[in-house]
Amino acid sequence: MEHRLSADDRRKQLVKIGLMMLRDKPIHELSVDEIAGAAGISRGLLFHYFPSKRDYYVAVISAAGRRLLRVTKPDAALAPEQQLREMLVQFVAFIERRRTAYISFVRGAAGGDDFAVEVYDETRASLTKRILSYLGTPELADDPTSAEYLRIHAWLSYTEDLAIEWSGIPSEDRPYSAHHLVEHSIEALHTLRKL
Repeated sequence: MEHRLSADDRRKQLVKIGLMMLRDKPIHELSVDEIAGAAGISRGLLFHYFPSKRDYYVAVISAAGRRLLRVTKPDAALAPEQQLREMLVQFVAFIERRRTAYISFVRGAAGGDDFAVEVYDETRASLTKRILSYLGTPELADDPTSAEYLRIHAWLSYTEDLAIEWSGIPSEDRPYSAHHLVEHSIEALHTLRKL
């Protein structure tokens, strides 16, 4: 006898399918029919769990943002500088492993989809706040108008773009290792903070 999923488990399953499909295409190109088919349910039943296509997309993109934050969260027992380094190691590894999905996440935001922009902005703000705490300035985390907050936010864009471009080069042709990319990014951060 087939086991029926609870409503919560079915929603989680549908979001997980969306996350897997996000590896190959941008969020707005996900097919509701393909997702329902992969879950073994009808399109109509998918809309029982998510009132609209937009609600489903928001759930998927939000899950992608939460996954990035979870994967890049370092061990709190490490010294602040080590936490920063570990976060960056995981950030670069995440982009390298899930490059297509990550680009879809970034470009969904760049494409102006309101829900993607909001989730991307919230995720970037969370990463910025983390870094400010590692740098010993957690009081600036709630002041997005401070020069330091703006610098860290912009530096994250630099590091992200560097990791995206680097990960798109075949591994044997890359000009440097992931370790070098992380060390370079940390050096760039400290240089920016002195300007």
